[in-house]
Amino acid sequence: MKAYTLGLYEKAMPKTLTWKEKLEAARAAGYDFVEISIDETDEKLARLDWRREERRELVDLMYQIGIPVRTMCLSGHRKYPIGSNVPEICARGMEIMEKAIQLADDLGIRVIQLAGYDVYYEESTPETVKRFGENLKKCEQMAARSGIVLGFETMETEFMNTVEKAMKYVQMIDSPYLGVYPDMGNITNAAKKYGTDVLKDIRTGTGHLDAVHLKETVPGVFREVPFGTGHVDFPAVIRETWKAGVRRYVTEFWYTGNPGWKEDLDFAVGMMRPILDAQIA
Repeated sequence: MKAYTLGLYEKAMPKTLTWKEKLEAARAAGYDFVEISIDETDEKLARLDWRREERRELVDLMYQIGIPVRTMCLSGHRKYPIGSNVPEICARGMEIMEKAIQLADDLGIRVIQLAGYDVYYEESTPETVKRFGENLKKCEQMAARSGIVLGFETMETEFMNTVEKAMKYVQMIDSPYLGVYPDMGNITNAAKKYGTDVLKDIRTGTGHLDAVHLKETVPGVFREVPFGTGHVDFPAVIRETWKAGVRRYVTEFWYTGNPGWKEDLDFAVGMMRPILDAQIA
């Protein structure tokens, strides 16, 4: 039994790959599991309506290849936020949540990462914030019924770009099924912006951190920054999150057309494994 598990964000690989090829690539690079993406595109949202046979096929592949899918990045709520003032959009967001929990249950996924937005394409108002909190409680109850843990991603917007802000809602709901799944790149950017301490921000979530996204950023840039070229202090944030009880980590980066994408997978593992291994007493 390993002391921790290191996962691979699905979007680090070409989307043209089959699930078999994705799981094989993750295994070859030395990962322990894959994080599935359910983003706002019709292609990814269609996964919520997979037939029973399609779900079983992926489970069978996990056992065959030896690499499971164990976390879900649910960013579809960016387009269909649960705080929306538009009733149809809000209802779709709640439907997405219910279907995502069922898919997670069927596939054996333990943690669903929630996007920390009340709204994204709309203007945030006291009404959207209030509706977000009310619907969040309903989401938590759905998750509790299935024993699936929800974790807020700390985002790039002011609404929830720190662990401390996410903890406001965790404490409000007060459930073992809602925690924080912070993005180390995003909270580093927030700390630089506010002149605060990223490690102190991590400590505000102690006891409530479900997993961690290891992602590189630079000030004002939140995606597609190669590992080693940004300003995230990975040894420090891994050490702090480890002390806070985290044992599940995911390297979050993107395939952007690089023909050497497999080498990018190898590089990410080679960078993070030694830091994580150093935490083991």
